Amino acid sequence: MRDLAHIPSLLPSNDASAPSVAMALAQRAAKGDVQATQELLEMLAPRIAAVVNVVLGRGNPDADDVVQQSMIAFVQALPSFRGECQPQRFASRIAARTAVASRRRTRSRFARHDDLVEVDSLYAPADDAFADKRRQLVRSLLEALPEEQAESLTLRVLLGWTLEGISTTMGVPINTVRSRMRLAKEALRKRIEAEPSLREILEVES
Repeated sequence: MRDLAHIPSLLPSNDASAPSVAMALAQRAAKGDVQATQELLEMLAPRIAAVVNVVLGRGNPDADDVVQQSMIAFVQALPSFRGECQPQRFASRIAARTAVASRRRTRSRFARHDDLVEVDSLYAPADDAFADKRRQLVRSLLEALPEEQAESLTLRVLLGWTLEGISTTMGVPINTVRSRMRLAKEALRKRIEAEPSLREILEVES
């Protein structure tokens, strides 16, 4: 299977916040500084919202709730932040995990998924409909994967992270990330074999 990471990331390419400022705020927030926590949330809120929109798709009715859940989860996780990665990455990982969990709950409630949900046009080119559908199908495939595999694939495919970045942010060896990616791709291959029509859309080889 061709590396699915060729799918372009939908996140803004430049992070407007200064990493050093965010790191200083995160270190203070991790120690319980309420003011620093508030300033950090204000700084990272656009990124958290962007990640949620990438994973759920633009116009998803649960997006606002998932953004709030992600911000709460981020604040709750701050005491464990040790500065191994940038706060932006730490927040993005939590938002991605929260959004994937939301998709699983929705799938469980309705026992079906609409593959034609509108994709986030804020970050995707207006004429890139084919790539948009491909990303939406990848989102639906994530729901069937174990949590750690789904999270790794989300960071790699939908957010465009490197394997090294995933390894650092998740706090696991890079070989563990590679293993999770391999298992995820094997699961996706089985899904594609069961539904041949997905092969062309996902641009994978036989």
